[in-house]
Amino acid sequence: MAPRALRTLAAPLALWATLWAAQWASMAGAAEFRSTSEAAVLYDAPSIRSKALYALSRDYPLEVIVNVEGWVKVRDAGGTVAWIEKKSVGDKRMLTVRSTTADVLAQPEASSAVVFKAEQNVLLELVDPSYPTTTPGWAKVRHRDGQTGFVKIAQVWGL
Repeated sequence: MAPRALRTLAAPLALWATLWAAQWASMAGAAEFRSTSEAAVLYDAPSIRSKALYALSRDYPLEVIVNVEGWVKVRDAGGTVAWIEKKSVGDKRMLTVRSTTADVLAQPEASSAVVFKAEQNVLLELVDPSYPTTTPGWAKVRHRDGQTGFVKIAQVWGL
């Protein structure tokens, strides 16, 4: 291809790449997370007649990608993208520990006392969804045993 033709092609491609990156960046900050409200199945298409991929337990955190009539396209912590029946998704927000262990602290300060340690893949309920915004870097969580505290956002998935 001639150099002039490459220059002619390069400008629209660069513009498209810039617009795409801006769109992606705006979407990345607005992720919506939900959890299963009951034991549920992930499918490869929005139909119970499609191939069942995985069974999920109650309170499993999922990132919502697309909402259509009766179905939700979701991504799990491992990156799997699949479909789930909308009736199986609730409003409760759960987080999963993605680091080897996460220290849950009494206050949102690194020097605070450790309330408990949560191992990888332990589920923690997000107590206050606005907290990560008002106190950047921290989430207020509750363990199923009732203990509450603060965890660093980098150690969990589901926000």
